Amino acid sequence: MSSTSTSSSAIRRDDGRLGHILSGLAVAMGCVLFLGGFAWGAVTYRPYTVPSQSMQPTVEPGDRILAQRVDGSEVRRGDIVVFQDQLWGSATLVKRVVGVDGDVITCCDKQGRMLVNGKPVEESYLLHGGPASITPFETTVPKGQLFLLGDNRAESLDSRVHMTGGETGTVPRGAVRARVDAVAWPLGRLGMVDRAKNFTALPGGVSQPGPLRWITVSVFAGAVLILGGAAYGPIARRLRRRR
Repeated sequence: MSSTSTSSSAIRRDDGRLGHILSGLAVAMGCVLFLGGFAWGAVTYRPYTVPSQSMQPTVEPGDRILAQRVDGSEVRRGDIVVFQDQLWGSATLVKRVVGVDGDVITCCDKQGRMLVNGKPVEESYLLHGGPASITPFETTVPKGQLFLLGDNRAESLDSRVHMTGGETGTVPRGAVRARVDAVAWPLGRLGMVDRAKNFTALPGGVSQPGPLRWITVSVFAGAVLILGGAAYGPIARRLRRRR
């Protein structure tokens, strides 16, 4: 055998070893990203089913949503929250936060808009575009409380119906279980639920999106690395046969 052939064989063996090492590393890194992403998601998010049509068109009844576990103190205006309050019954409910500690909520102005601390809010998420409420109301949100409304104002049983007997219709921040980030099912509605920017100009602003996008990227990248690393061996053997 010539020295040239021997050298070529040695180079191919070295390339094969390097390829196996790299494919092994890809699979290992893929497992870390894939399993780590799932673990991160399981710790951070909980699935819920939307119980009614009160949050149309943002989420539909029967939608399976992913909601980030948060403390009530983290909630801002515009957030869609999952909560449970005994005064509202035993069911787990989904509503949008429109007022926080100290806010004066009034409805409605001549254009049918809700006012927060005297400032009109253009609620672009409302079903059919509004108005903000068919019946007028006014309340001041006590400290540590939240004022919650549905996006389908004509059908939603929310803070407005609890404003009786001098009550403010609010819910304690401690009643919040999670903040909605995405629709997971049905597949036709799969996607992120973006933060409402309608309250940006008010003190405190709006909350930042949760880590769901990064979790999705981690799981997807992990799957690609695992499949790519696992496919290296069969592909390399087929190429060697052709040579």
